Amino acid sequence: MIIPKKNRNEICKYLFKEGVLYAKKDYNLAKHPQIDVPNLQVIKLMQSFKSKEFVRETFSWQYYYWYLTNDGIEHLRNYLNLPSEIVPATLKKSARPPGRPFGSGPPGDRPRGPPRFEGDRPRYGDRDGYRGGPRGAPGDFGDKGGAPAEFQPSFRLAGKLAMVADLALAVVAAVALALARPLLPWSEVARSMDMMFTFA
Repeated sequence: MIIPKKNRNEICKYLFKEGVLYAKKDYNLAKHPQIDVPNLQVIKLMQSFKSKEFVRETFSWQYYYWYLTNDGIEHLRNYLNLPSEIVPATLKKSARPPGRPFGSGPPGDRPRGPPRFEGDRPRYGDRDGYRGGPRGAPGDFGDKGGAPAEFQPSFRLAGKLAMVADLALAVVAAVALALARPLLPWSEVARSMDMMFTFA
């Protein structure tokens, strides 16, 4: 796509200044929200930069995000005729103000509640009775329900196998009992079998 030089310069200046650029995936958007150029021209120029590995692209929730690489910084520095002292905002160290003690600050700062863990205020708020509260002596369960102290849970396979074997034995016994009581007398069964073999 042919992009006017004025628009190309605007996009490159913004990209170099910030180090990152985003655009909504809307090819009909008249103007990019940050730069005074059509959104389509931003997307197409960044696609070109991506193919040359000047930017790294991420796409999420219908938005493109481009991050300037080291090669891209060098290319834009040459293209825009900038000295090596000027770097994108993503490479600048932010000058943070010296830290202040927690809770101190201007009166318009966040409203603070009472100090925590002081006085007779419980440490865990409304969770005093959670999971039974304080424990007594071992084996002293009071009015709480639960397993006795001598309970030793075991998850042995032998107990499960014995249960399966008992179930299989019961099924075999039921089948044998059903077969032991034929529905027809044996003579009737033999006669019907003879008839089947004579017609076959």
